[in-house]
Amino acid sequence: MTSSRKIEIWSAGVAAVMLTIAAVLLVHWHRQSLITLQGAVMVQDADPRKELPIADVEVSVEDRLAKGTARSDASGFFRIALPQGVRRGDRAKLHFRHSGYRNLDLDDFVGDKLYIARMTPLTARPSRTTGQPDVRVGNVRVRFSIKNMTDVNIGSAVKIFDIENKGNVPCKGERPCSPDGKWKAALGSASLDAGMGNEFRNARASCIAGPCAFTRIESDGFSQGGQAIMVSARNWSDTTTFLLEAEVFHPMASELIHESYPVIFGDSLNFTLPASAEGVNIEADIDGQTIIFPLGPSLFLSWASCTSRANSDQTRVYLCGLKPGYRFQ
Repeated sequence: MTSSRKIEIWSAGVAAVMLTIAAVLLVHWHRQSLITLQGAVMVQDADPRKELPIADVEVSVEDRLAKGTARSDASGFFRIALPQGVRRGDRAKLHFRHSGYRNLDLDDFVGDKLYIARMTPLTARPSRTTGQPDVRVGNVRVRFSIKNMTDVNIGSAVKIFDIENKGNVPCKGERPCSPDGKWKAALGSASLDAGMGNEFRNARASCIAGPCAFTRIESDGFSQGGQAIMVSARNWSDTTTFLLEAEVFHPMASELIHESYPVIFGDSLNFTLPASAEGVNIEADIDGQTIIFPLGPSLFLSWASCTSRANSDQTRVYLCGLKPGYRFQ
C-alpha cells in the first residue's frame, strides 16, 4: 500500500470520528436547549399555613412560547415544556385557570427557578340557605387499621429416638465408622412436622442417655426451624438415646385500630397516614351527633371535598376542604 493511500484511509477515519463527535454534541445541545418550567399553585392567604395546594389548575404559557398546557396535581405541582428556540431570559407570561378561583396571569422570565402561583378564591363560602347557620363540624378524628403479624405459641413437640450399636467393635472399613475410622458405628435420625400453617422454633437435639461422649450430630435440619425439622446422629459406642424437641408457633395476622386527630386550618383539615393503613374512616360530630364516615377510594365525604397524594416513602397526605353550608366548630 502506498503512502498516499495510507494517508487517505487515515483521513477518512479521522473524518468519521469527527462526524460522530459532532452528532453526539448536536444531540446533547438539542437536549440542553429544551427548557421546562416547573412550579406550584396554592391558595392566596396571609397565613402561610392556609396556603393550601390547588389541584387541577390549567397552566399555559403565552402563545409564542406555547407547547400545550399542563395541570397541577394534588400537591399543586405543575411542569410545562417550552418549544425549541426559547432561551433563558426570554419573557414568559404564565396563565393559571381554575373554575373556583380568579384568573391569574404572571409576567416573568424564562430561567432556572421555581414558579409559585397564588390564586384567590372567587367567592367566600356561602351558607346552606340565606340566613340559616352553617352545620357545625367538630371533634374530627381519623381512624384506620394496620395489619400486625403476631406469633402464638401453641405448644411443643418432642421425639425420642435410639441409635443401637455395640462398642469396641473394629470398623475394618465397613461404614459407618467412628470419625477416626477405628470403630464400627451406627446412624439414626428423627423428624417432626408442625402441621400446615405452623412452624418450629427453638429446636434442639441432644444425646440424653448412653455413652453420649461417643456420639455426634451428623445433619442439622432443625436449628433454623420451619414447618418440618429433622436430625441425624452417629454413635460409635453402645446404644444411645437422643431427644429432638422444639416449640410450635402459629403466625397470626391481627388488625390494630389507630386513631389520630387532623390539623385544621381555616376551612380545611390535613392528615397523613402510613403506607400500610387500611379501612380509613373519619369520625366527626355533625351538629352534635357523632357519625362515622368511611372515606373509601373515592375520598367521598358529604361535608367535605378531599384529595390525597403519595410521598416518596408511600405515606399519604390528605387534604379535605369543607363544602358550602358547613363550618368547623
